[in-house]
Amino acid sequence: MAPARDRRTGFSRRRQYGVFAGYMLGVAGTVVAMVLLLVSAINPGAFAGPRMGAASVTVPVSAALATVAETLATVPAGISEHFRVAAENRRLRRELTVLRRVVTRARAVHYDNRRLRALLSLRDRAEGVVVTARLVSSSASSVRRFAVLNAGRWQGVLPGMPVRGPDGLVGRVVEAGPYVARVLLIADPESIVPVRRTRDGLPAIVAGRGDGTVDVRSVNATDVSFRRGDLFVTTGTGGLYAPNIPVALVERAGRDTVVARSIASPSTLDFATVERPFFPLPSPPPSLPTSGPAPQEAK
Repeated sequence: MAPARDRRTGFSRRRQYGVFAGYMLGVAGTVVAMVLLLVSAINPGAFAGPRMGAASVTVPVSAALATVAETLATVPAGISEHFRVAAENRRLRRELTVLRRVVTRARAVHYDNRRLRALLSLRDRAEGVVVTARLVSSSASSVRRFAVLNAGRWQGVLPGMPVRGPDGLVGRVVEAGPYVARVLLIADPESIVPVRRTRDGLPAIVAGRGDGTVDVRSVNATDVSFRRGDLFVTTGTGGLYAPNIPVALVERAGRDTVVARSIASPSTLDFATVERPFFPLPSPPPSLPTSGPAPQEAK
């Protein structure tokens, strides 16, 4: 027997019925479509309800598909925007690094200019300024505290002259060469400066400790209390330092003797002024003529 696909329709009644049913359904569908088309042409509002019902079912699906399509359409733009923003961030970070360096240099220049302006203002105000010179170096690790000034006798610098910065007292000249001088800082253990407290005039002495700080000791009184922030200035006693030069600031409260820091720190000081002593240095006594043999009286 030959396979069923090789048979013609007429040999199988079932296939004949199936073909006939298909024709009938096609004709019926065509007739129904024509009737519906005719009805919609005569009465357009007749199918409004079914149309709205179908739209109610299909619109949410269409909206969801449209949202998905829009989202997918924005993916390439989002990727390109990400890379653009990343490149922009890298560029801004580089610019920020450069600007930070510029700001740091500007702050350093501003700080130096402010100190130099203060020093120039001090030089213009003071009458006994000998020279303004640079502090080349200072001893920070030794017990003795000295600094080297790049000015000496050729510029008028002599031993015993006070040295001060724009903020306060630095020390005094102890040795002077032709064009350099050695300055004994007030933090040196050999340095003693008569001072007074600005708020009440209490007399005291500032003595170096050798570690960068100074001791403030009361004189002519006992059981004296010191407050944190007390400022001490020179008194002019001794004739070396002019009055009212800031010297030390108390860091911790105490009694009789307290630790303070010097107002002018040589480690942060570039330039300083050398001044004449408050009272001029005594000139050496004139040499007396040598005594010769007594003249003989004329006979």
